Amino acid sequence: MSYGDDDASGQQAVNGGTEGRPGVRHLEVTPDQAGQRLDNFVHRELGDLPRSRIYRVIRKGEVRVNGHRAGPDTRLQAHDKIRIPPVKVRPVSESVQPSTQLIEVIRNAIVKEDDNLLVLDKPAGLAVHGGSGVSFGAIEGLRALRPGATLELVHRLDRDTSGVLLVAKNAATLRTVHALLRDSDSFEKRYLALLKGKWELGRKRIDVPLRTDLRVGGERTVKVDASGKPSVSDFSPVQFFGKRASLLEVAILTGRTHQIRVHALHAGHPVAGDQKYGDDEFNTEMKSVGLNRMFLHAHSVSFEWPSGGEFSVNTPLPPELAAVVDQLAARGKR
Repeated sequence: MSYGDDDASGQQAVNGGTEGRPGVRHLEVTPDQAGQRLDNFVHRELGDLPRSRIYRVIRKGEVRVNGHRAGPDTRLQAHDKIRIPPVKVRPVSESVQPSTQLIEVIRNAIVKEDDNLLVLDKPAGLAVHGGSGVSFGAIEGLRALRPGATLELVHRLDRDTSGVLLVAKNAATLRTVHALLRDSDSFEKRYLALLKGKWELGRKRIDVPLRTDLRVGGERTVKVDASGKPSVSDFSPVQFFGKRASLLEVAILTGRTHQIRVHALHAGHPVAGDQKYGDDEFNTEMKSVGLNRMFLHAHSVSFEWPSGGEFSVNTPLPPELAAVVDQLAARGKR
């Protein structure tokens, strides 16, 4: 569907709209669009509108689903009726497009692809989507690389986290994988994280609820709180570097914002290079071994398709993180 066009069902009503002053639009979710998040659906309709503004109009209740308010993460069903408020959208011909440099980064980040899924090894520093001061992210770059293709994020990674990022190539796959994500026994996501100090907890499950607060400027801050959402992470030690640091593999059974970072802090071992939840003195020490980013890498995703067959993908530590491990290991032998 092109921006500004009628939706595939042909149901678009414009009430009092004139050129430059669009009216209310009423759309019906098609079967192919079912399973999308509301914010993604609205973003595709409103084209060049920043994600921050899309979230704002949704949270203010200006976007309605079947006549009711709905959150940005609402999963849409076929034949849902969506009301989109009058919002002035820059015409496609005037829209700023992702840079050729970003598109080339995305091209080089593709590590696996089949008829259903495309996998990126997302570099650290690249947002998964535009918004919050970032015009374009991985998904916008991918759509620019594959114009006309149906591409939707299956999940998200923090901007400063590198590693496996799944993108669905059709609505049926998106629905299927989202259903698997909701069943932690069917979907496995593993990360590698360098933590402060010597981890002496062995294989440890951290099962504490997390609450996300939005502060001035929209900055997300997450904390352990009994009123938060259930959050479970399994930590397993991989390598120790004396009392200075420990490399751990972390499997997450829930996908909360900043989950590993806050759970690591809760255990008394913050993630190296974490500017929000980390330890400043430790971060400075890690810079001396070449760490100039957060040491958190999504290295593995695997699951079983309901129809049979396993999907599995692994990505190694990026060179800048592997070099830090080598430096720490070398110092430990001195």
